[in-house]
Amino acid sequence: MKLHIQNKFTSELPADRNEINLPRQVQEACFSYVLPKKPSNPSLIHASSEVANAIGLSQEDILSTEFLNIFSGSTIYPETKPFALSYAGHQFGNWAGQLGDGRAINLTEVVHEKKSYTLQLKGAGPTPYSRTADGFAVLRSSIREYLCAEAMHYLGVPSTRSLVLMLSGDQVLRDVLYNGNPAYEKGAIVCRVAPSFIRFGSFELFASRKDLVNLKLLADFTIKHHFPHIQSEGVEKYLAFFQEVTQTTMNMIVHWQRVGFVHGVMNTDNMSIHGITIDYGPYGWLEDYDSGWTPNTTDRQHKRYRFGNQPEIALWNLYQLANALYPLINDAKPLEAILNAFAADYEKEYLSMMQNKLGIHDRLDDDLFLVNRLTELLEKVETDMTIFFRNLSNVNKENTVSESFDTIRDAFYNEKDLNEKILKDWHDWFEIYNFRIKEQTQSDSDRKDKMNAVNPKYVLRNYMAQLCIDEADKGDYSLLKELFEMLKKPYDEQLNLQKWFAKRPDWARDKVGCSMLSCSS
Repeated sequence: MKLHIQNKFTSELPADRNEINLPRQVQEACFSYVLPKKPSNPSLIHASSEVANAIGLSQEDILSTEFLNIFSGSTIYPETKPFALSYAGHQFGNWAGQLGDGRAINLTEVVHEKKSYTLQLKGAGPTPYSRTADGFAVLRSSIREYLCAEAMHYLGVPSTRSLVLMLSGDQVLRDVLYNGNPAYEKGAIVCRVAPSFIRFGSFELFASRKDLVNLKLLADFTIKHHFPHIQSEGVEKYLAFFQEVTQTTMNMIVHWQRVGFVHGVMNTDNMSIHGITIDYGPYGWLEDYDSGWTPNTTDRQHKRYRFGNQPEIALWNLYQLANALYPLINDAKPLEAILNAFAADYEKEYLSMMQNKLGIHDRLDDDLFLVNRLTELLEKVETDMTIFFRNLSNVNKENTVSESFDTIRDAFYNEKDLNEKILKDWHDWFEIYNFRIKEQTQSDSDRKDKMNAVNPKYVLRNYMAQLCIDEADKGDYSLLKELFEMLKKPYDEQLNLQKWFAKRPDWARDKVGCSMLSCSS
């Protein structure tokens, strides 16, 4: 097994001078060297051949003892020195100070076909940033992370990737809902892959400590290696960097809203400077369309990170990044100009995305009314978002309003909720929609193909993940493999897997792991 190692991060940025692995405040450092805790009896559950190939490994490598040992943390790859990142952040709107990689350890950086990747183990043991936690992960949360990252990638949503999922062979104590009922669970490890794991909070840490030397070092390093196309110097360089992070973050959020994904913990330490989705914990996909839904039980009261609030939170987080970068710029106006443009730009991109979902090719400004009216209707009664948009592609130009409505009828959880007023509202909406698609120059079949390319048929619903977890806990990984393969083609019909194109079953409505999730999920 051969990896092409490049230790840019650790060779160019300051390391923690203290190499003792104890929880503490780490000063004037971007990272701390730390070794993974050796698992007692690691075993391979599943690996992504595609991700392995991306970093230069083969299927033969995946099946090797060396692969098992390296990516379980049992042995250290030659000429590498694992490390944990130091960063801070705002959690649920409150400043939390130093956070860092509390249960993640970066093995190394590699390069393959002129692309660089950071390989990171999640659940590999404690670090100086673990605070009171043990640094491990359980099978339950690891399956969710492993599957979701890959599902998001294949949906076209910018995301970290998953290389491999392993059992550690150890038992880990967890309180699933933080309600005083801890229990031992199977320990597991996921290897995550990304260009880097630098976060908004990486810059916040140095800015909060007025450590301008290291703030500048980190910013210059990040731009040099991850934004090399930025060729300007001085203030303009940092502004160009912030502009690009703002743009990619906005694009990511538009994708989240497109597929109905709710992150659940949009803290600044969970925001990547690459505009990719990171840190899959209490996430979820909308079952019924509900802008106020959050899967995170710890956020149930205030719903800060609810589905409909994700664009606003992204902007709030970007404000915190702007504050962190301000000492390098010393002028608020250009930063404010970038931030002020976010809302208008988002609305424009959101409308375009929704027009794509509706199959509207020849666009009008009035389509905003059609979109807004639709989202209002979707919330009137429980309506499955994924099924609604997927089935909407079956509407034809010659359909009557009633025929058009019948195409999406299966999306309602309880048709008895469709009273006379709501039915009339739906028929009124379809009158406008039918008129709009009749105006389109594209054929029904072309429109259907384009709609089905942005409206997935299959998403990783929480109940599906939970079924997979339940089976895996018994040592049966067949469902995990089935879901993994299905989620690689979320826009394809896959008629042999039609059973997964279905509304959330009643048993999952209030089940832990389906509707109730925590940050340990």
